[in-house]
Amino acid sequence: MCNLYRMTMPAGAVAGLFRAKSDAAPNFAAEVYPKYTGLVIAEGEARAMTWGFPRHAVSKKTGKVLKPTATNNARDDKLRGNPMWRDSFRDRRCLIPVTAWAEAEGQAGRMTRTWYSLPDQELFAVAGIWRPTDEWGNAYSMVMVDGCEQMADVHDRMPTILAPADWECWTDGTPNEAFALCRTYAGALIVDRTDAAWFTRASAQPARSGIGSPTPGTLL
Repeated sequence: MCNLYRMTMPAGAVAGLFRAKSDAAPNFAAEVYPKYTGLVIAEGEARAMTWGFPRHAVSKKTGKVLKPTATNNARDDKLRGNPMWRDSFRDRRCLIPVTAWAEAEGQAGRMTRTWYSLPDQELFAVAGIWRPTDEWGNAYSMVMVDGCEQMADVHDRMPTILAPADWECWTDGTPNEAFALCRTYAGALIVDRTDAAWFTRASAQPARSGIGSPTPGTLL
């Protein structure tokens, strides 16, 4: 499950690469955590949105509704049946520009950050879905598939990496055509195992976090 990723390329360069409009200057974080603002390509535009669909729970002690948590990862096998994802997958698919994503590795309480990126692409696209929300404005979630062999010792799920030739099919194809793209990445990955503690706050504050400090997300 991905709860942290980087997108370090300027918005204008991203818009050019994806042939997307970027009339305003989107404000987004370079290191994106759940509830932070990230850059996505939706409906032909580079837009800033909150990472994670809001999900509400009720306190067992008080019975009051708690602040929403971010459900920032959507399992591919739940896209067409889970009410949280179904309409967005059918009607509002987007591309998430990513330069690297991180997973927690190691013993509980001593986990470190292991980063994954592509050797032949400084920037790549991950499959995403989005929807308007009352809580955070437009929000998006990553689509997750079974993890590849290179990361099997760290996590059993990974982001759905899309080849450039498949970008348009993901955003504009039929649901069946898009679903066929939800497959484990077959190429090689660059694996960067670091000593950075997983739960350490990012050293540089994002341009606009919008919601609050880094918090673990969820996968449905």
